[in-house]
Amino acid sequence: MKPRIDKKTALKIIGINLTLFLLLVVLIYINKTYFRPTFNETRLEQILTGSFPTFIAAFLISLFAVNPVLIKKPRLGRLLVYLASLGTMTVLILDELESIGASKQYDIYDIVGSILGALLAVLTFEYLNYRQKRKKEI
Repeated sequence: MKPRIDKKTALKIIGINLTLFLLLVVLIYINKTYFRPTFNETRLEQILTGSFPTFIAAFLISLFAVNPVLIKKPRLGRLLVYLASLGTMTVLILDELESIGASKQYDIYDIVGSILGALLAVLTFEYLNYRQKRKKEI
């Protein structure tokens, strides 16, 4: 049986995830109050500022799983990260298709943002995991 996690590690995981959550809220607020009104002249600017909240939500929420996996290094850590990213992406896409939560209208760019955000979280995990393993070898 694996030993329980100590308080210092638990506080580290909670602190990092709380920071990620606050970053998510702040970035969405900044996008809504400053970027959308400022950058709305071209279609590309409207697409980018419109789909940014979904992209950043998929990315940062998926990182909630990356953080404890990198710290605790469970046996099936990679699978956990992949499933968490896939689950986050699926929920955000379903929200877009069914308009059950924050999204009130269908937008294909939000779906693309969800996919890219979850993919970026997986790539971030792979990069950080590679760096940890390489650092351990040195």
